[in-house]
Amino acid sequence: MRQPDRIVRLKTVLARTGLSRSTIYRKMAEGTFPAKFRISTNGAGWKESDLDRWVADPAGWRPEVEVGHGR
Repeated sequence: MRQPDRIVRLKTVLARTGLSRSTIYRKMAEGTFPAKFRISTNGAGWKESDLDRWVADPAGWRPEVEVGHGR
């Protein structure tokens, strides 16, 4: 059985990537870094699997395309 994806917060993202907060948000706006998602009224996080994919290949990272229900 597949493990559920962990949610990591900004502090962990900063430590794992070595990037500054402003660089992370700039790269998110450019589409070259995983997007965060809301986990509560005042909280947001990133999927650990998305972060792992980015760390493995920062220059080649692209968002995963969701497969739709064919037409």
